[in-house]
Amino acid sequence: MLEAFLFVGLPYAAVIICVAGSIYRFKTDPYSYSALSSQFLESKKLRWGSVPWHLGIGVVFIGHLGAFLLPGPWRAVLTQPHFLYAVEMAGLASALFCALGLLILIIRRLTTANLQPVTTLMDLVVLFLLFVQVILGIMTAVNYRWGAQWATQTTTPYLWSLLLFRPDPSFIAGMPLLVKAHLAGAWLIVLAVPFSRLVHMFSLPLEYLFRPPQKVVWNAPPTHGALKQTADKEMTRRLFLKGAIGLIGGGVLLGVGVLEELYLFFRGPRLSKEEEGHLLDVTQKKLKKNADEKALELERLRDESIFVAKLSDLSPTKGKYFIDYQMKPALAFLGADGLPQLLSAKCTHLGCTVGSEVNAQGRLLCPCHVSFFDIRNGVPDAGSPAKDPLPKIGWILVNDRGETVLGRGPNGELQGTPRDHPKETLSVHIAKKYEGWTA
Repeated sequence: MLEAFLFVGLPYAAVIICVAGSIYRFKTDPYSYSALSSQFLESKKLRWGSVPWHLGIGVVFIGHLGAFLLPGPWRAVLTQPHFLYAVEMAGLASALFCALGLLILIIRRLTTANLQPVTTLMDLVVLFLLFVQVILGIMTAVNYRWGAQWATQTTTPYLWSLLLFRPDPSFIAGMPLLVKAHLAGAWLIVLAVPFSRLVHMFSLPLEYLFRPPQKVVWNAPPTHGALKQTADKEMTRRLFLKGAIGLIGGGVLLGVGVLEELYLFFRGPRLSKEEEGHLLDVTQKKLKKNADEKALELERLRDESIFVAKLSDLSPTKGKYFIDYQMKPALAFLGADGLPQLLSAKCTHLGCTVGSEVNAQGRLLCPCHVSFFDIRNGVPDAGSPAKDPLPKIGWILVNDRGETVLGRGPNGELQGTPRDHPKETLSVHIAKKYEGWTA
């Protein structure tokens, strides 16, 4: 319901109120149909805020208008990566320019004493709405890149559906909250136009292009003081012009460096053929490793028992690594009784994998922090960093006909009767039925 109001009801209400309210204001109060310039009250901060704001918003508006009016050609042109990078960088730089200008204008309105009597609540509301809208646009550009391209498939069809009176908010239903807030903010600004200074957008001084030329002359000879004041103003203008040229030159040099970094950021790294090959090889190995891990997980979910090794292949001094039902490393040995001895290979200290070699004292070493574990029961030596024993793992013996002939749970209890079977015919498996048992 809220989205239907924000993206269907609010747009139509905003446009109707904007058009009707602007016409009503022009008819009833034509002298307020302008920006009501405050330049005479304060000009320096106005210059530094108004110029970047108008330049930046002009570029941003042209970009948005191009995507709206010519989505097909716009999308086709943006298939060229370099053009897409240029558009994105120009849009982001212009938005930052807008934000800087608006920030200066807000500070000017709040801190300049001469402007306090002529500053209305609506002035501050409009500046706040514009600033928030620009910040939302910058955040969208940073968090959801290539908006110049994906907007032609989402926001452009949505806007055309409104224009053709077939509103379809489904185009933006799945968009991130940030993008939706940016759209809703635009409609709020349209709604505020007839009640604020923004109405001056419709007041174009076209008559200045056709009126007769005018000439302003002195009505009395200038005095010496007036001449001196004129000379001082001329000198001030020259100094300002020189400073502005220097500032612009420095800004251009700085901008070249910044734009280069932005270009490299959006373009991404360029690799040589050897580097690309190495990267693909590493990626392929990672994918294969992930696929192998998933295959092991599937096997342990599906099968009641998992093959570990032939009983005849087990050694009392060197363990065989395998993966248990918890997808953790484990070791299989041949016990002193001729039966399998299975222990977890995950150290109980900080989770390192213990070694598979049994030393002369019948112990396994964890190389990370030097803990020794007795192979018979997994108990660590006194003074070892590890304090808990390695968990025992249950097993079953399966003959060459697939029959289970013997089993032992983690608690050491045998299930079944030991029989005289040749080792070559028996294989060791871990069994799902022993999951959850503790030694």
